[in-house]
Amino acid sequence: MTTTRRHALLLGAALSVSLLATACGSGGGDGGTSAAPAPSASAVDLEAALNAGGTITVWAWEPTLKQVVTDFQTKYPKVKVNLVNAGTGNDQYTALQNAIKAGSGIPDVAHIEYFALPQFALGKSLADLKAFGADKLDGTFTPGPWGSVQTGGGVYGIPMDSGPMALFYNKEVFDKHKIEVPKTWEEYIAAAKKLHAADPKAYITSDTGDAGFTTSLIWQAGGKPYQVDGTKVGINFADAGAQKVTAAWQQLVSEKLLAPTPGWSDAWFKGLGDGTIATLVIGAWMPANLESGVKAGKGKWRVAPMPQWEAGGKATAENGGSALSVMEASTNKALAYAFIKYAGVDEGVQTRLDAGAFPATTAHLNSADFKDKKFPYFGDQQVNQVLAESASQVVPGWKYLPFQVYANSIFNDTVGKAYTGEATLQDGLKAWQDASIKYGQEQGFSVQ
Repeated sequence: MTTTRRHALLLGAALSVSLLATACGSGGGDGGTSAAPAPSASAVDLEAALNAGGTITVWAWEPTLKQVVTDFQTKYPKVKVNLVNAGTGNDQYTALQNAIKAGSGIPDVAHIEYFALPQFALGKSLADLKAFGADKLDGTFTPGPWGSVQTGGGVYGIPMDSGPMALFYNKEVFDKHKIEVPKTWEEYIAAAKKLHAADPKAYITSDTGDAGFTTSLIWQAGGKPYQVDGTKVGINFADAGAQKVTAAWQQLVSEKLLAPTPGWSDAWFKGLGDGTIATLVIGAWMPANLESGVKAGKGKWRVAPMPQWEAGGKATAENGGSALSVMEASTNKALAYAFIKYAGVDEGVQTRLDAGAFPATTAHLNSADFKDKKFPYFGDQQVNQVLAESASQVVPGWKYLPFQVYANSIFNDTVGKAYTGEATLQDGLKAWQDASIKYGQEQGFSVQ
């Protein structure tokens, strides 16, 4: 799997452990001992911890971290970092939750996607990094990722990457059929109709139902279906933002203007290469995936700003992204924090960028070297200029459920039915809302 392919995958089965039950327990570290309380910010001396050395275990599936670990250990020879791939996405979360329940085998650091982070934070499984001065990093990251690692007044991770959205399109296909690059969703729908009429085998994009993509569109449209205040949760997919999305996307579904090709399948990659799938509205981590998985598209693809719900608008959303978090059970929190700060704030960021990651740090996003980089795959376009601009335009205030992993796992059982003609998208969202409310109540949340 590529560095960033994970971001578009819809996670599978729900975590089996009740979050509220988890919140009441306390786990030990690898040795099974109880974790000491995190020291206060004034008492923390990261340099002293690094000089003293020790061993930490990091659970992460992100490949660029391998070089980061190597470089970190070279700089700090007294530190040993055990980098473990405990699975991707939900597989790791399940293993992590099982370790927390057992009270042993818990890593010091865990790689957690933004939508899953609130679940572990509410369960009191993650250390509040304000104890190490992480709150002073405000301004270091773009708003979307920085907001995603904060909940309940705490900071529960260091952003590692981000996924501000943009329109990736096949210029060769657009030129062939004289289609203008759409600036609004209305123009996007018109382009979909024109393209499919000109070539019945070609589609503007593929979509068979994806929770992350749908919520990202609602986010961009100003929707705020999730309201979260500790264990009090509101879920409402009838707001104006959600209705904008369903009204627009239903046209594409009803008129069969979407390729019925599952994302990340062999057929999907083939369609992106042969021009039968002409666009993707997706996160900024996509260039590396196109370069490695769609070699036939080299020179054909370009990147443009995300289509807007209102003409002249400048609103985007995040699609994917992840953080590194220190586990509450860690007995070496200072050293663990020193590592994630190195990886997400300091030298490790450039190491990961060199390997194709997309940053969450404003300094890197705004640097001339980053913005002016030319991408041969995209016809020497300076793609990062578009992507960095998108990162600065992410609509603030979005929240994920403290059981978003479960909610995403039932998306295709509810909203997914709209893509097979069994329901409308709005009805599907209502069914998703109802099922999520039911689950939340069963887990002990106060849900409205």
